Amino acid sequence: MSTINASVSAPARTDRASPLPLVAVCLGYFLVILDVTVVTVALPDLGRALGAGVTGLQWAVDGYTLVFAGLLLFCGGLADRRGGRPVFLAGLVVFAAASAGCALAASIPVLVAARLVQGVGAALLVPASLTLLRAAYPEPAARARAFGLWGAVAGLAAGAGPVLGGVLVAAFGWRAVFLVNLPAALVAALLTLRQIPRSPTAPTRRGLDVPAQTAAAVCVAALAAGCIEAGAPGRPPAVVLGAFVVALLGLAAFVLLERRAPAPMLPLALFRSRAFTASAVVGVLLNAGFYGLLFLAPLYFQQVHHYSALRTGFALLPAVGLVAVGSAWAGRLTARTGPRPPMVAGLVIGAAGLAGWLCAGPGTPYAALVAPMAAAGFGTALTMPAATAAVLESVPGERGGAAAAVFNAARQLGSVLGVAVFGTLTTGGLVPGLHGAAVAGATGFLAAALLAARRVPGAGPRPDPTA
Repeated sequence: MSTINASVSAPARTDRASPLPLVAVCLGYFLVILDVTVVTVALPDLGRALGAGVTGLQWAVDGYTLVFAGLLLFCGGLADRRGGRPVFLAGLVVFAAASAGCALAASIPVLVAARLVQGVGAALLVPASLTLLRAAYPEPAARARAFGLWGAVAGLAAGAGPVLGGVLVAAFGWRAVFLVNLPAALVAALLTLRQIPRSPTAPTRRGLDVPAQTAAAVCVAALAAGCIEAGAPGRPPAVVLGAFVVALLGLAAFVLLERRAPAPMLPLALFRSRAFTASAVVGVLLNAGFYGLLFLAPLYFQQVHHYSALRTGFALLPAVGLVAVGSAWAGRLTARTGPRPPMVAGLVIGAAGLAGWLCAGPGTPYAALVAPMAAAGFGTALTMPAATAAVLESVPGERGGAAAAVFNAARQLGSVLGVAVFGTLTTGGLVPGLHGAAVAGATGFLAAALLAARRVPGAGPRPDPTA
């Protein structure tokens, strides 16, 4: 295996005898994805312990993904400019400290605040991990297989999350789902310090474009707040409307600032690439459907069928258990066919799985939901590595960190909106809201499949991203 060099511009060959650098990178990413799903099983217990309603639980989930999405562009540029290794290490430190804060929280506002800081750590970790990964696999076919492995790690984390969360909640209580991050972060930091060499900075790229990134963060935060607060009991309409207005103003400010910046972190010209733009939109719709479902499914199993936290974790295995297998297979398939076929197939399969939740009701047997959950999980897994490859192959190499940040920001924005919108749909009842979420999610998946079929390249020579 190759020793990972964090430099994007000058990838080095690595020592095949040592897999430890890749283990360090994937372990950090594992923690980021784990904390999306491990919390879902703990939500009912957490809500009872801290006196939180659905809106509070939405913030506990979305507070993490909100900051994660809002800062990914900034952190992607930071990884490009400062090198992947120091940014990755900083992310591990912040993530571990915030996890300890979550475990010690005595109220829902304190927990949400700690989750916000945890999102900062996640935003530092993900673009840096992709920067290191891209440096290790400079050739498109090898990179596609590497992304499959990277996606498999994400799938493994997503799959382990509900089961691990159920075991931890049953044995030690909900605080344990955050404490488990501390030893893993320590191991990842030690491996990074010992196995990954320092990376050179990029002296030709100046500035971090802070005003534009602030505007982007404000836009994402206000959009999520509007969606979440729309379902809060007694919330004045003016508050919700004001949040959406702020989101629009933030978006307008971001575009204006990036157009005028001498060295923009996100050159808007990247969106002239049809594959880049389409893959980013696919990322939003993909995560909105899948993670919106993962927010509602534990509530359905525990509140409607009265499952324990441990039983709920195992009940979700069909949805998350196939993600690791599907992601690894998607990497190999993408290397042979290009990204379009696995993206289209995965999105259609996922749409069928989400639509299958329309049969869920108070008397629905668990067996009837196994196939829909498996289809949603496998379809998501088949799509994600291919979409990652499509994004990174559509841009110049020196923009790899920014491109990775855009795609992951799009995915996390989708997670934020999925939890916010799907949670708000349950205002009139959990089961009717779940049915509405199934229709919305399946429609989004089908729209993404159509977009991928028309805009993402399949087999054959890749277009020159510098053209």
